[in-house]
Amino acid sequence: MVLVFLAEGFEECEALAPVDILRRGGVTVQTVGIDGKTVKGSHGIPVVCDLAEEEIPQAGVQAVVLPGGMPGTVNLENSGAVQAALDAAYRNGVLIGAICAAPSILGHKGFLKDRRATCYPGFEKDLIGARFEDSPVVTDGQIITAYGAGAAFDFGLALLAALRTPLEAETLKKNMKIK
Repeated sequence: MVLVFLAEGFEECEALAPVDILRRGGVTVQTVGIDGKTVKGSHGIPVVCDLAEEEIPQAGVQAVVLPGGMPGTVNLENSGAVQAALDAAYRNGVLIGAICAAPSILGHKGFLKDRRATCYPGFEKDLIGARFEDSPVVTDGQIITAYGAGAAFDFGLALLAALRTPLEAETLKKNMKIK
């Protein structure tokens, strides 16, 4: 199962495009609301999450995904539930995805040391220890980062390729007519 964390002020398309792609690809995805099941995005769109943070399963997690947005990224970083999920994922070699400003959280935790990563312009200084790449999506080991809303579909496809196979991701991309 993939956990996608949503905190007040998250970037809607950075969260929901990957959720859609993963579910189309047959991956079980659970959205997790920080501070409640209904979370409002940075553009005022309320999203009802599958789980509240106190309902996070302790087993069976294949990936942890963090959308960006402001103040969503700050709210995610300030969440004990998100921090615990990230620590467990990193320690256990579980896939971690972060897009836009959210890779800064991984940088602050030291997870990007000696890894290639990308982020939204202006957050490069927060990718502590990383080798920054100006690319839409960067995969390095168990971590996938993306630079923003314009890369949301590619981010979702990279997550799908890592969780399933590159061929399944490419087939879905073709079927969805993503360029």
